[in-house]
Amino acid sequence: MLPVRAQCLPFRQIPHTTRLFSDFLSHSPKVQGFYPRSAYFAEWFQDEAHTIRYDAARRALVAAVLERQNRSWGSSPRVFDNIARFRAGASAVVTGQQVGLFGGPAFAIYKALTAMKLAEQATQGGVNAVPIFWLATEDHDLAEINHVSIPAPQATLERLTASTRGTEDAPVGSIAFGAEIEAVIEEAARLLGETEVSAWLRESYRPGETFGSAFARLFARLFADWGLVLVDPLDAELHAIATPIFQAALERAGELDDALLERGKALEHAGYHQQVKVTPSSTLLFAIRNGARTVIHRKTNGASGVFVIGEEKLPQAELLWQIDAKPQHFSASALLRPVMQDVLLPTLAYVGGAAAGAYFAQGAVVYQKLLGRVTPILPRFSATLVEPKAESLRERYRLAFPDLFGGPERVRERLASETLPQEAAKSFEDANRGLERSLHSISDALARLDPTLVESAQRAGRKMQYQLGKLRARAARAELRRSEVLARHADLLSNALYPNKTLQERELAGIYFASRYGSELLRGLYQTIHTECLDHQVVTL
Repeated sequence: MLPVRAQCLPFRQIPHTTRLFSDFLSHSPKVQGFYPRSAYFAEWFQDEAHTIRYDAARRALVAAVLERQNRSWGSSPRVFDNIARFRAGASAVVTGQQVGLFGGPAFAIYKALTAMKLAEQATQGGVNAVPIFWLATEDHDLAEINHVSIPAPQATLERLTASTRGTEDAPVGSIAFGAEIEAVIEEAARLLGETEVSAWLRESYRPGETFGSAFARLFARLFADWGLVLVDPLDAELHAIATPIFQAALERAGELDDALLERGKALEHAGYHQQVKVTPSSTLLFAIRNGARTVIHRKTNGASGVFVIGEEKLPQAELLWQIDAKPQHFSASALLRPVMQDVLLPTLAYVGGAAAGAYFAQGAVVYQKLLGRVTPILPRFSATLVEPKAESLRERYRLAFPDLFGGPERVRERLASETLPQEAAKSFEDANRGLERSLHSISDALARLDPTLVESAQRAGRKMQYQLGKLRARAARAELRRSEVLARHADLLSNALYPNKTLQERELAGIYFASRYGSELLRGLYQTIHTECLDHQVVTL
C-alpha cells in the first residue's frame, strides 16, 4: 500500500462551493427539510435498511442482468461474489458517473472508492451491502465526455479528444468508436508511459466498443480486486423492469410538475439554487426518436392529456402504450434517473458530489410521490493529490493549498514575493512592522484624545497597509519578469494542484495517477477515506 498523508481542508474555504452543499455537510437546520438523512452514514444506515422495499422477483431479474453485463466486460470473480450476495438479499450502496473518455476525471475513481468503503462499513455493521457503479450511458452531451486532460512534461496539460461522433443528442453510451480511437490511445500511452494502465486502455478502448462498454471494461480492470459491480442502464431488460415508473411519471406529470415547482420556490426562499429549470410544461421523460434523445413536453393549453415530442403530438393513452411496447425507446431525465435507479436497485444510500446533492434536494419530491421513500445521499471522497515534485515546490515557497485559489498569476506573484532579493524583502518587512507599531501608537493616543477617531485611524491604517502590499506585489512582478524559473514553477503548481482554477479532481484524468502509482495508490486512498470526515483532503504522496 502506497503511504499517503492527508490534511483536511473544509469546503467552505474552497471557491465556488455552493451554499446548499456546505449546509448539507454541516447538517444545518435550514437544509434538513430537503434531505431525509444527514451526511453522516454511521448515524442512520441500520435504521434506513428497514425502509427498503424490494421484491424477490425484481431482484432475480436485475441480478441476471448484472451477471450478464459484468461477464461481457471481463469483470473479476470478486464482482460475481458480490452479485451472488445481491441475489441473496444484499442492499446496494450506489454511485455513478458519466462515461468519460479513459475513465474521465479523477473524482470518478473517488466515487467508486467511497461506495466500496461505505458498503464495507454497512456490512460490518450488520447490513449486508454491495457497491454498485451506475454508468450514466443515457446522457446525451457528448462534448462533456469525449475528452480528458493528462499532465505532460514542462508543466503543461494535454487535452486528448476522441473525434468519434454519433447521431446528435444520441445517448453517449451507445456511440461506438472507429479506428480513430487508436491514435488517441497511443497519445495517452505516450503521456502515461507503457504501464499496466496503458495496456488496459488498449484492451478497453477498441474500435467497435462504445463509450459505455469501454468505460466499463476499464473500471472492471481498475477495481478487479475490489468487487465493484457495474451496471449499464441502456439495457433493454432494465428498461422493461422500469416500465411502471416511466408510465407513472407520464400519468402524474402535472402533479409531479407542480411539486417540483413548489420545491424550487422553497429552495430559492431558503437561499439555495435549483439544479434543473422546471417549467409548467415539463415532464421527466425523454423519447428516443431516430437515435436522438428528445424531450417530451406536456401541453398546458388546449386539449388536456396531450404530449409533444418534437413536432409530434400524442394523446396520453398512445404514449403509455408506446412505453409499454418499447420501453427501451424512453429514458429518464436528471430528476427521474435516481428514482429509476432505485426501482432497479435496493439502494441503501447514493454517493455523489455537490451537483448530485442539488439534484437530490430538488428531486426528493419525485421520490416521495412515486416511491414513498427518499433515498439518502452521501458526499463522495474529495481529494487533491500532491506528488513529490509539487510538494517540494510548495514547501520551498511556503505555499498553503488555499494560496493556489487565486489562479496562476497570483501564484507567480506569491512565488516571486518569496524570492525577492534579501535587501528588498527585509525592507518591506521592516516597513510593515514599523507601520504596525506607528498605527498602534496613533490609535492609543487618539483613544485618549477622542475615542471616535480610533475607527478613522484604523481605516486609514488599512489603506496604508494595502498600498504597501500593492507595492510589494509590483516588486514581486518585477522579480518574476527576471526569472523564467519562477514562472515554470508557478505553472507547474497551478496545473498540478488547481488546474484551470478548479479542483484537481475535476480536471485531471484518474488514469494518470493510477498509471503512475498503480493499485497501491487506490489502496492507500481507500484507507484514507473516513466516512465521518466530510472535508476535502489534500493528500501528499
